[in-house]
Amino acid sequence: MDLNLKGKTALVCGSTQGIGLATAVELALLGANVTLIARNENALRDAVNRLDITHGQLHRYLVADFADTSVVKEAIENYLRLCPEVHILVNNTGGPAGGPIIDADTEQFVKTFQMHLINNQILTQAVVPAMKKAGYGRIVNIISTSVKQPIPGLGVSNTIRGAVASWSKTLSVELGPYGITTNNVLPGYTKTARLDTTLTMRSNEQGKTREEITEQIEATIPIRRFTEAPEVGAAAAFLCTPAAASINGINLPVDGGKTESL
Repeated sequence: MDLNLKGKTALVCGSTQGIGLATAVELALLGANVTLIARNENALRDAVNRLDITHGQLHRYLVADFADTSVVKEAIENYLRLCPEVHILVNNTGGPAGGPIIDADTEQFVKTFQMHLINNQILTQAVVPAMKKAGYGRIVNIISTSVKQPIPGLGVSNTIRGAVASWSKTLSVELGPYGITTNNVLPGYTKTARLDTTLTMRSNEQGKTREEITEQIEATIPIRRFTEAPEVGAAAAFLCTPAAASINGINLPVDGGKTESL
């Protein structure tokens, strides 16, 4: 099985912690040169130092706040002037605050749409020319199992994640002829800072301990535990390898089997 990414360059968004960082670590282990993208420069420096360099890679970072699409556009354009070769793009942006969809302000939809789909589009348009030139491209979007089964209490997220999934499927058809694949990884309950926040919120709402809430949720997962961030990162990294060349346009749940749809 060809999992070698030596000589390939990857851009990984939201990569100072959680699933983004775990994906960057896995890509580096496979030999890729990795550029981390996030808003906190100190955290980016720390994260770069955690990446494997046994294959002689050169890792970098790019500071960009995804709350401002113009900043993202300027940042990627400046980066590509210096480092034009890009073979892998991992789109990964934190989800919006929870709440019923009927209570959501319209501005929440606009802001979330810009942070997720519009930034994905900006980055993809910027890097696809280099992928076409190389005859090799991998676009992986870290979204959510909500594209298969909406999650109660995450109205805005469910809506925008679904839009990203449809955008991705369309790209997979358009870019496939150039040796570029586009796929989505759908994490379930994963041990990240966001999960910690969710557990605390539900604990307060239900008047139960975090341990009780954890047991309650884990009982609904066939493997009876939360997913680890590196497990999601490994799935995303595999989709970036030569071995995954014929996997295109899919939604891949990494959720311990919790999603009930096929």
